Amino acid sequence: MTSFSSSLSGELLQCHICLEVLTDPVTTSCGHNFCNVCIEACWESGQLYRCPLCKEGFDSKPELKINVAFQKVSTNERNKANKVELFTDLIHSIERCQSELLEVMEQKQTAAETQAEELIKELEQEITELKRRNTELEQLSHTEDHLHLLQVYSSVCSPPEVKSWTNINIKTDLLNTDILDKALTCLKEKFLDSVLDVILDPNTAHPKLILSKDGKQVSHGGSWRDVPNNPERFDSSACVLGKDGFSCGRFYFVVQVGDKTEWDLGMTRESIERKGKVTVCPEKGFWCIWLRNGGEYVANEYCPVPLSLKDKPQKVGVFVDYEEGLVSFYNVETKALIYSFTGQSFTEKIFPFFSPCNKRGDVNTKPLIIHTA
Repeated sequence: MTSFSSSLSGELLQCHICLEVLTDPVTTSCGHNFCNVCIEACWESGQLYRCPLCKEGFDSKPELKINVAFQKVSTNERNKANKVELFTDLIHSIERCQSELLEVMEQKQTAAETQAEELIKELEQEITELKRRNTELEQLSHTEDHLHLLQVYSSVCSPPEVKSWTNINIKTDLLNTDILDKALTCLKEKFLDSVLDVILDPNTAHPKLILSKDGKQVSHGGSWRDVPNNPERFDSSACVLGKDGFSCGRFYFVVQVGDKTEWDLGMTRESIERKGKVTVCPEKGFWCIWLRNGGEYVANEYCPVPLSLKDKPQKVGVFVDYEEGLVSFYNVETKALIYSFTGQSFTEKIFPFFSPCNKRGDVNTKPLIIHTA
């Protein structure tokens, strides 16, 4: 039988004999619930058949009814308790291993520091001795007493006994980093798996937009191109979508915005309006930020949110977690968060969304460039 924390559900599922979660719950004719084992043991020990809770007596041993509903709920409660117990044991085990590892690291560090201090002391003694001998030799080089020079020559000029330091090795790697390296490699692989190779969809591009042959760049051409007016094409706003949409998972892509003075960037759902004026906000299926007039950054919430950026981003990273309803924008160079749309509800495919915005003469002519990891 499993120990049980006090709560409303606990009181309802508690056996009033063993005071634990009901196991194989049965119901007496007076309507009270007990563990089957507990009530049987209680009645075997006495001469009278009586309810342990309300004390109602019975002339003969009552027929106990299996409480199916309570049985399912109590089983779930025991399973939860077992999982919590297992998780708690796991945490304790990790904490114990961590403590042992820290103790080993401290011991190794202390030993290495002691070894280093002894070697430094020994080396300093050798240096002092060599300096002393050098001083003596310097003095002898200026002496005119040749007899004295011959007498002391053998002792002063013989090579001093010094330690060979070539084989001395102090372990600086107090912690084996193999596990850390493997974990970082695994993390990097997972991250690279989430990096999108976004290709622009020419069938969605506004007629004034020019796409590169590889589908990685988009710029405003200024003049209307002769392209089919297919249903998926934007016909009023200078926008284009990525070819592939997503309905699950996490992904990330990077766009070089450079020194452009205006651009839009983000995600949009598949069912957005493509014809006529586009209203960019989450309620209309857009999760975007934009730049206007060279320095006015805005998050396109229903009520636009002005953004105060310390550094003007040259590259913007877009991270999406479909299940979490998250779209985040980052300054790639500084790794600073620009803005996050959180708690969104994605119910259909969503696509990368780009707009290089209109060019104004020689201003804002450069393309948006999608980077490949």
